[in-house]
Parts: sequence; C-alpha cells; structure tokens
Amino acid sequence: MNENDIKAIVAQVIANMQLSDTPAEKRLGIFEDMNDAIAAAIEAQKVMQKMPMDFREKIISNIRRLTIENAELLARMGVEETGMGNVGDKILKHKLLAEKTPGTEDITTRVWSGDRGLTLIEMGPFGVIGAITPTTNPSETILCNSIGMIAGGNTVVFNPHPAAIKTSQFAIELVNRASMEAGGPCNVATSVVKPTLDTSKIMMSHKAIQLIAATGGPGVVTTVLSSGRRGIGAGAGNPPALVDDTADIPKAARDIVNGCTFDNNLPCIAEKEIVAVESIADELKHHLLENGCYEATPEQIEKLAQTVITPKGALNRKCVGRDAKTLMRMIGVEVPSNVRCIIFEGEKEHPLIATELMMPILGIVRAKDIDDAIEKAVWLEHGNRHSAHIHSKNIDNITKYGKAIDTAILVKNAPSYAALGFGGEGYCTFTIASRTGEGLTSAQTFTKRRHCIMSDSLCIR
Repeated sequence: MNENDIKAIVAQVIANMQLSDTPAEKRLGIFEDMNDAIAAAIEAQKVMQKMPMDFREKIISNIRRLTIENAELLARMGVEETGMGNVGDKILKHKLLAEKTPGTEDITTRVWSGDRGLTLIEMGPFGVIGAITPTTNPSETILCNSIGMIAGGNTVVFNPHPAAIKTSQFAIELVNRASMEAGGPCNVATSVVKPTLDTSKIMMSHKAIQLIAATGGPGVVTTVLSSGRRGIGAGAGNPPALVDDTADIPKAARDIVNGCTFDNNLPCIAEKEIVAVESIADELKHHLLENGCYEATPEQIEKLAQTVITPKGALNRKCVGRDAKTLMRMIGVEVPSNVRCIIFEGEKEHPLIATELMMPILGIVRAKDIDDAIEKAVWLEHGNRHSAHIHSKNIDNITKYGKAIDTAILVKNAPSYAALGFGGEGYCTFTIASRTGEGLTSAQTFTKRRHCIMSDSLCIR
C-alpha cells in the first residue's frame, strides 16, 4: 500500500465519521424532517430567484471544482457504501459530469419580431424541485442534477436511495458549500438524515413541489407519474448492441467490452446484450475473447442465473455492479485476472439476456440477417425507448434500426458511454428520461417556458 492509498483511506474515514457524528442542524442542507428540508429549500429559492444568471454560473463553477477535487473520495465512498462499481471508473464519471454537464449556457431565449410587436420565450424556474436518486450513481446523479437545476434558477430537495445515504449526503453538502463560497444561500440542495418511502411521499405531495425528477427503476418512475405532479422519469433500459455483417468487427468487440464493463455495467445506457448477424458471430466472439471476455459453459451460466436472479425474478443486489471475476467466484469458478466480461450464447428469452442485469454479463443472440437482428433487438429493449447501440457501416441498416428501436439514445460504432460525451460529442447527464420523453436532461429541462408579449411596440424596421 503506497502513500496515496493511505491518504485516500484516511480521508474517507474522516469523511464518514463527519457524516455519522455531526448533528443534522450543523450540516449543510441535511434535516431531520422532510418538511423542514422543503421549507429551507423554499427560502433559498427566494434568494436564488433574485440573483442574475452570472451568479448562478459562479455557484455552478464551484460545484464543478469541488466535484473534481473530491472525485476520488466520492468514488471510494460510493463503492464502499453500495458495494457496486469500481473506483477508477467512478472517478472518471465525476470528472465527466464536472466538465460536461451543461450550465447556464443551456438556458436560451427565443424571439419573434414582426409588424405587431415583439414576443420573447424565456425559460423560468419551477421553484423547488423534488428529486429521487439511485444507488447505482448516487453522488453523480445528485451533482449533475444540481448543476442543471440551479442553472435554471431552482433549488432542489433530494430523497436519495437508502443504500447510498452517506455518499448522497456528502454530495449535497458539497453543493451547498459551492453556493456559500460564491456568496449564495445555503440549502440550494437539501435532504433528510434518513430518507425513506415515507419521506419521498411527503416530498411528492407537498404543494411547493411542482416538478419531480426521478432517476431509478420502473417502480420509482411509476410512483412519480402517479403523484399528481409533473414528473420527469428516468427509468430502466436493456440496451442491445446490434452488430451486422458490415461492421469493423475487431473495433466493435473492443467498443462493446469497454462500454459493458465501464463501472461494472452500472450505467443504464451500457450494453446489456449483443445481437449478432450469423455470418459474423463467430468472428465477433473471437475478438470478444481477445478483449478480456470469458465464455462461460452452459453449466456455469445456469449457476450464474440462479445466483444473480432470485427465485422471484428480481436481481440479487449482492451481484449488481460486481466485476466478472467476483461473479464467477460466487459460483465457485476462478478465472484469469485479465477477465473483464462474461459472455455466452443463448436465445433472446434467456433470463440473463432478457433481464437488465447491470453486471458485466453479455449474452449473444444470433440472427439470420439484419431484419431478424432488428426484430430481436427491438424485443430485447422491451419498449423502454431508453438506449440502443449498433455497429455497422451500412447507413440503410443504421437508419432502419434507429426507426425501429425508437430510443432516446442510439450510439453508432462506439462504446455506450460516448452518448454522455465520453469519447463522443455532446453533454453529460445521469438522468435520461426516456419514459416521459425528455431524453437526456439538461438545465433547460428543469425550466418552464414563459411567453412575454409586447404588442405593437419594439419593432423598429
């Protein structure tokens, strides 16, 4: 263990001690009661609403800086608390959100000018937003959401996943530190000491909360959409990676493995299964094996299925976000240290293929041709309209697939994480609202449009 490792462990221990020992009244944005957390966010939003756009940007700049400075600590806390993912990739995710989450530049004004006057469409805040965040990307989602919501002039009340309380609360405190260091109010982001289903119900039914952003599983999104409030629902996905006979097969294999294994397959956009045209399936498997994959036997796959999926059909939480070596060790199999991903062949109905696993397990489904491949990929996506991937040099095939799959994200010839601006163009978000139609959320998602009309004036021409 080197000096840097020791420093990281000491810093983590200190942070955890502070989170558990400091009374709620002395913590930034953390309250014993959800009603108090909402009341504090309301007061902070009254201050925020009077502040100009460039002041919001100062707060956001501080959030970006503090996120980068604490990226390793947040990553280690997240892995330790949830048991999911890996530190290296979580560090990259924190740096990515700090650098590529849109801020106030995303808030734009549209103008119409004509003989009858001038009309502006401006983006205004909702006020106080309620947000439910997941255990898979706890601090990443909170920090990313905070940047976008504050850019829109809002404050936010978080109800984090109970399995990621410490990491989530530390991120919330960072957001408030960023605001206070810029001369802004505390409580621009708030939460409670012990988030539960009851605290989420209080939040969702409070009259001051007019917008709820939920990042999580289908049950969470359904609850939010039934709340009577406007909801932004970022739910499940089971993204298929289609590979046709025109693809650059060595590159496709490399990209798929890199995307599937990033943070042990926790991102909802990550490749969850492969649909390969028959004529290139064997070549693709060869290159997958060369890129750190292990082909499990039918007996091993049966044991894996019984281990990672419970008798009731739910995921075994002890398996989610675990690396390939750990998963194989759970069924009594030791694999080489360079193994990154577990692959096997099966029909599309196989439980390890049809189920969104959030683990580096890739089932391969063979297809007769591109039409058969598209049909199987659409079935596997289950109508979530979330994410899909394709490796092809045939524009017609890509177009046909894109129309059929109809997802918020479609990545062509790249790892899945290119969709978030990592090795691709665009911006970062950890709230991808496929179910409610917003797609990749950003600052403007958390605003409402206001038409400002000046009749028969301010038209000079």
